[in-house]
Amino acid sequence: MLESENELAFEGALRPRTLAEFVGQSKVRGQLQLLLTAASMQDRTADHILLAGPPGLGKTTLAMIVAHESGRPLRLSSGPAIQHAGDLAALLSSLTPGEVLFIDEIHRMARSAEEMLYLAMEDFRIDIMVGKGAGATSIPLDLAPFTLVGATTRSGLLPNPLRDRFGFTAHLEFYDAAELEQVLARAAVMLNVQIDREALAEIAGRCRGTPRIANRLLRRVRDYALVHGSDADVDTVRAALELYDVDPLGLDRLDRAVMQAILTRFEGGPVGLNTLAVSVGEEAETIESVVEPFLVRIGLISRTPRGRVATAAAWRHFDATPTSGSAGVRSQQVPLDDDL
Repeated sequence: MLESENELAFEGALRPRTLAEFVGQSKVRGQLQLLLTAASMQDRTADHILLAGPPGLGKTTLAMIVAHESGRPLRLSSGPAIQHAGDLAALLSSLTPGEVLFIDEIHRMARSAEEMLYLAMEDFRIDIMVGKGAGATSIPLDLAPFTLVGATTRSGLLPNPLRDRFGFTAHLEFYDAAELEQVLARAAVMLNVQIDREALAEIAGRCRGTPRIANRLLRRVRDYALVHGSDADVDTVRAALELYDVDPLGLDRLDRAVMQAILTRFEGGPVGLNTLAVSVGEEAETIESVVEPFLVRIGLISRTPRGRVATAAAWRHFDATPTSGSAGVRSQQVPLDDDL
């Protein structure tokens, strides 16, 4: 029980509590600092904030920092938990003046709740319908002023009326290696792990530009070093990450399964999304939202009008030889936004 409590304490301590402690996202930090300072000087609640970006970049942490630096309480919720307008009405009516409401995955809220949120964000008021049919009446309910912080991994799914009501939208970017090394160095101190700069750089290069993954890999390296009685040096890092199927580019088991399918079964492509998903035994949505963005970002696959295609870099990374008809070695790589 004590070890479990220590782990929970570590998870809480790992999150920075102020913008000054937050590593990376320098432009977003500066924008948020200005917004919060101006609200404090005018003694008002801060404008509503939308945090957009891939998972693991610190959206929840930034929401906690907004509440902490504003000196306001924080209420946590999520889009999937708000499936009816009544759910949102109950949540909003219980907020105290100035409270910060954080809704994760806000794009997954029910449409009826989204429409109620428009009025709440703009006028701090909601209309509650009582009764049904011709006898239904609308009762206005005033709300305490609050700051909404919404987080989304797919901002394009938010309706324009909702997106426009946020006073500030922050787009979080993937971290570079130097920033990830800072994140890892801070976490290593908290974990009491003695690790050198070369080992930190090795982990930073394999964590897909994402602090959440960096911290998770560091813990696996710590466990490996503890069990094997070794120092957390670069050789230990490589051995630990090889055990957990994380290669030098940060590819995991599913990433490699997708790439092997494209390279071997489909001779480099093109291959459609659904066919690719069936070939590796995964859902098409998982391939599209979890695997594909990273593979496209590091240049291993390309999306063309005919399907997904392996690039020349993919053939080199997997030490494979493309056939003469492989699309991956041809130059017809036209970007595509629609599913194939």
